[in-house]
Amino acid sequence: MANKIYTKKFKLTVKSNEHPPPDTIKNLSKTKINPTKIKVGIKSFKSLKNGRVLTETNSKGELEALEKDINAKCECKLEVNTLNLRNPRLVIINIPEEISIGNVEEILLAQNKDVSLKLCDTEAKFSYETNKHCRNLVIEVSAETIKLLLDRRVKLGWQICRIVDYLVATRCYKCSRYNHRARDCRGVETCRLCAGAHKLRNV
Repeated sequence: MANKIYTKKFKLTVKSNEHPPPDTIKNLSKTKINPTKIKVGIKSFKSLKNGRVLTETNSKGELEALEKDINAKCECKLEVNTLNLRNPRLVIINIPEEISIGNVEEILLAQNKDVSLKLCDTEAKFSYETNKHCRNLVIEVSAETIKLLLDRRVKLGWQICRIVDYLVATRCYKCSRYNHRARDCRGVETCRLCAGAHKLRNV
């Protein structure tokens, strides 16, 4: 299986306190902001379901330039929020008993010199046990480090452990659909057990 390509993303969202539709916000942005003049490459410019407009640039410098220009020219009409995206997470499968959050980085470095890891390339977040009594450990890494570790096996103590993507689906507890949170939901209240139009606690 081919490794996924991870690149750091630079995004911001724009909303209006007057609550116009996203198309109005996009038209205002296009009228006031000239990406060519401020030397910003726009990778993505789209409307979101929560009424905001999402813009993605190529770099942190471009994102900061865009944010500064929007604040200067649209300060009274638009509110800008820079998205601080979390680094990708991986999970080390079936770790030995002696491996913990406190020592996993040291052991990874000592026993896997062929991987070319450096100090602080990984940050252990938490461990958990599966229903098959297998201990897994979740680590957070940079977009560069994930290329070294994803879908490979590493030596930990006397074991060889597989590293895979740590994937958790975000689910809305209002409408029971995926990929958004309740605070951003514009859907109808739905019970996730019976799909009825009521809250779960009213079952």
